[in-house]
Parts: sequence; structure tokens; C-alpha cells
Amino acid sequence: MDNLGFLFAVFGIAWLVLFFYVLVLIRGQDRLRKEVTRLNAIMKEKGTDKPAH
Repeated sequence: MDNLGFLFAVFGIAWLVLFFYVLVLIRGQDRLRKEVTRLNAIMKEKGTDKPAH
């Protein structure tokens, strides 16, 4: 029972790391979404707004 404090500390650190990792993923997804929107606008300007299938 002496190491219970360390167990809770590691558990808390693991949750913090997970939280920051999810934030990084969300920020990356937002950047990609903005880039896709920008590229779609460029394609529309050039008249090549057909889907690439």
C-alpha cells in the first residue's frame, strides 16, 4: 500500500498525456480541413471542380 500514491500519479500522468495527444490530433484535423477547403476553392477558381474518381 506504500506505492498507492505513485500508482495514482502515473494514472494521472497517463490521462494528461492522452488528453494532450487528442488535442494534437484535433488541431491536425482542423489544419487538414482548412487545407482541403482552400484546395477546393482553388480548384473551383480554375474550373476543375470535378470529383477525382
